[in-house]
Amino acid sequence: MFIGIDLGTSGLKAILLDRQDRVLASASQPLSLLRQAPQNILWREQDPADWWVACEQAVAALLLAAKEQGIAADAIEAIGLTGQMHGATVLDRAGRVLRPAILWNDGRSFAECAELERRVPAARQITGNLMMPGFTAPKLLWLSVHESQLFEQIAKVLLPKDWLRYQLTDDYASDMSDAAGTMWLDVGKRDWNEELLWATGLSRAHMPALYEGQQITGVLKAELAQRWGLRQIPVVAGAGDNAAGAVGVGIVQPGQAMLSLGTSGVYFAACDGFHANPERAVHSFCHALPATWHLMSVMLSAAACLEFSAQLTGYADVAALLADAEQRGAGDIAIDAPLFLPYLNGERTPHNNPNAQGVFFGMRAGTTRADLALATLEGVGFGLSQGIDAVDSCGVTAEEITLIGGGSRSAFWAQMLADISGRRLVRRQGGDVGPALGAARLARIGVAADSGDGASLNEICPVPQQIAAYDPNLQRHAQFVRRREKFALLYQQLLPVFSA
Repeated sequence: MFIGIDLGTSGLKAILLDRQDRVLASASQPLSLLRQAPQNILWREQDPADWWVACEQAVAALLLAAKEQGIAADAIEAIGLTGQMHGATVLDRAGRVLRPAILWNDGRSFAECAELERRVPAARQITGNLMMPGFTAPKLLWLSVHESQLFEQIAKVLLPKDWLRYQLTDDYASDMSDAAGTMWLDVGKRDWNEELLWATGLSRAHMPALYEGQQITGVLKAELAQRWGLRQIPVVAGAGDNAAGAVGVGIVQPGQAMLSLGTSGVYFAACDGFHANPERAVHSFCHALPATWHLMSVMLSAAACLEFSAQLTGYADVAALLADAEQRGAGDIAIDAPLFLPYLNGERTPHNNPNAQGVFFGMRAGTTRADLALATLEGVGFGLSQGIDAVDSCGVTAEEITLIGGGSRSAFWAQMLADISGRRLVRRQGGDVGPALGAARLARIGVAADSGDGASLNEICPVPQQIAAYDPNLQRHAQFVRRREKFALLYQQLLPVFSA
């Protein structure tokens, strides 16, 4: 049995996985952002103490659920960790948290991004990425300028899941996939880059030790093992949430890809080498397994746009919006039908523009809310398709894409996305378990490697059974190509307005 712990932004989830790859129990606890002053509109912070409370409560509930099923605690063999990426958790020499953690969706450090690229002109070649406020390094440069006395006390910088690891094992450690999102990692060499660290006033001494995702980084502290009724089981390095999610749906081999339709939208493609296209805001990171990498395009608002439009146009919920859009039908969209730009929170791929805004365009006197519902689904699809194209430009292309996330449950939207992208989309079992499943699988791989039980990667990380497949309709794809050209032109025409 293996525990997978996923520290998300809105909640912490723990699952129990057996050696037959079955999720036997799960438990979760909610999390919330700290309230910020009105002038700090771009700030997003959480208190790490809240993470630990949620972790203890979720693990206790998980073990209780396991006990009720007759599963003995001493049957649990290892723990794997995953969680929100990029967060800056800063500790002093005694291991005490110095301030609330600055999260992945915090936008305060935009000026520091430009300064870091000025200080290290080769930053994009080293990391494979543009400097963005979401990443960790600009946050630390911001702290050095705006909270300088606190900055001088920093002894360690940990990512969110790695702070949980410290609580579990007393070890300072991280994995390659999560570390790649800090902008301190040489992604091709899979090692900290001293020039980038120096540019933020830090050194290797401030960083955790680096491991591959399946490697054991330490063992559960004796007092926790006793409290939870566990042995002092190993804890493996784990992965950032997107890489762990990919492991959970079997995206571990080059050429495999997935499209995640959550609050944000992510296209993830595994590859066997270091590829990059930072100019189009493609994220180039290490994967959770040795000698593998992955590329990502990221939309900041995907399924969130559906919630926005449902509320704006008076639908009872997103399900009602989807039903109305389906009745309206996607097969006869006119070239001059309304368009929707899905940039409710700015955008990453391919624009890297925090000033981009959401827009409905092309409404007429006869426009209905069903037309706007359809435009919303289409606009998110166009944005996702642009991201897929950006990843393709790196020479990494997948003809079949696994579709996961809450938005994937709509067959109508899934077919529209296939028609827009021109790719075959496939839904598989297990896509709703999320990154916690990948973390538990990495724990199993680590134990297998350590014990020599001989289980192969394909046995531990199988591609789940197909639930549904959506092949593109070539006639509708041609219609969407023309519509997408207009979508792209609309963004370009509004760019000066966004900047103003």
